[in-house]
Amino acid sequence: MNESKISVRYSKALFDLALEKNILDSVGRDMLFISEVCKLPDAKELLVSPVIEPSQKNDVLHKIFEGNVEKATLSLIDLVIKNGRANFIPAIARVFVAETMKYKGITKSTLTTAVEIDAKVKQQIIDMISVTFKTKVELEENIDPAIIGGFILKIDDNYIDGSVRNKLKKIKKELIGGAMTS
Repeated sequence: MNESKISVRYSKALFDLALEKNILDSVGRDMLFISEVCKLPDAKELLVSPVIEPSQKNDVLHKIFEGNVEKATLSLIDLVIKNGRANFIPAIARVFVAETMKYKGITKSTLTTAVEIDAKVKQQIIDMISVTFKTKVELEENIDPAIIGGFILKIDDNYIDGSVRNKLKKIKKELIGGAMTS
């Protein structure tokens, strides 16, 4: 079974349980917390190591998460480890968060600019995305001076690159292409 199917199945099971028990928001926070913990190098090593016994993985994860997450979340972690799939925990958390946002009608968008933008411009962008895609918007902002100016906007699978860096690359490509044909 491929990685995405495994992550989706576990995530869907937890999602359905969270909806049934009316704990979707708290389990969603749990999954965000788990995602952050799984980014730590030691946690990554713990999850993927074939040398560390499942019982040891379970003990460590219980020490980290017990009392900080819902019982349903901890039960899922127990099941995943019992089935030898601890390395899928970060992907399960990612899929769960994405599914929760979809369920709530929220679209995650990322705006990258060379400099920080003011709140008024940010709100205009959120409103534009909201109207165009008929969704609530969660906008993540990134600052990347390497794009020189303009912006890069990612909305789901849509990607708009209006950066100066991109325009300069296109000009360079055209000039090189023109020089070769001459």
